[in-house]
Amino acid sequence: MRSTLSLKDRLSLWLPRFVLSPSLVAVFVGVYLFIAWTGWISLSSSQMVPHYDFVGLEQYRRLWSTPRWETAVANLFIFTLLFLAITIAVGLLIAILLDQKIRAEGALRAVYLYPMALSFIVTGTAWKWILNPDLGVQKVVNELGWSGFVFDWITRPEYAIYCVVIAAVWQSTGFAMAIFLAGLRGIDNSIVKAAQIEGASLPRTYVSIIIPMLRPAFLSVVVLLSYISIRSFDLVLALTNGGPGNATEMPSTFMFSATFRRNQMGVGAASAMMMLMTVAAIIIPYLYSELREDRHGH
Repeated sequence: MRSTLSLKDRLSLWLPRFVLSPSLVAVFVGVYLFIAWTGWISLSSSQMVPHYDFVGLEQYRRLWSTPRWETAVANLFIFTLLFLAITIAVGLLIAILLDQKIRAEGALRAVYLYPMALSFIVTGTAWKWILNPDLGVQKVVNELGWSGFVFDWITRPEYAIYCVVIAAVWQSTGFAMAIFLAGLRGIDNSIVKAAQIEGASLPRTYVSIIIPMLRPAFLSVVVLLSYISIRSFDLVLALTNGGPGNATEMPSTFMFSATFRRNQMGVGAASAMMMLMTVAAIIIPYLYSELREDRHGH
């Protein structure tokens, strides 16, 4: 009997590890091992094929002396700033409206969340048609009688990046709304009632009491949307393909182009490592903050 129980105990201890081990090995090889390999390639003289010599930070010097990379970094800054600001503002506004227990809330919530069910490739393709002057919004408005209406941002280098912002905001606003709505539903109604008893109006209650209580939701939304903005490859590829010219070049599209089109594997690896460091600079403080709060909470 003892040996049977001991065997069961050993099975209960090792079976989960055995089941999870293939996934852990796949993650280690497919993620961490390739991150290390990319890091080494970024320190080598690799071009069309990988080389395993060591040239220090030469590829990073070449990267930061490339005008297209400077354009990509500037576009990333503009895109991220507008994407975060508009998505958070609109998502929070929709969440507050839905929090008023309006009719057909379930249907409206599904409508706002629907874009998140689409891939960024589908979103980029759809908005490419919508923003096409010969096919989309401009053509429809012109046919309705406003012949002077012009909306050709997608063909103009100085405005094309804002087309990417529009498509990304449409795709991700429902996601921000869902997180904010979950945060709002987790707030005790007695707080709102107490503020109303004290004479505070509903807008004042939200601005002064409820929205500051949504700090964890804001933090989660900022971190996740920042990650989406940094890895925005498929949306840009489908919507503008980095154009017109290189007006909508982003670090992710630069990395792809440098590695697979211009045979500059070392420069592409260096750009990938710069993206990784940017993501780490966002994720690590977030994880540290969460772990510290859990530690103090216990």
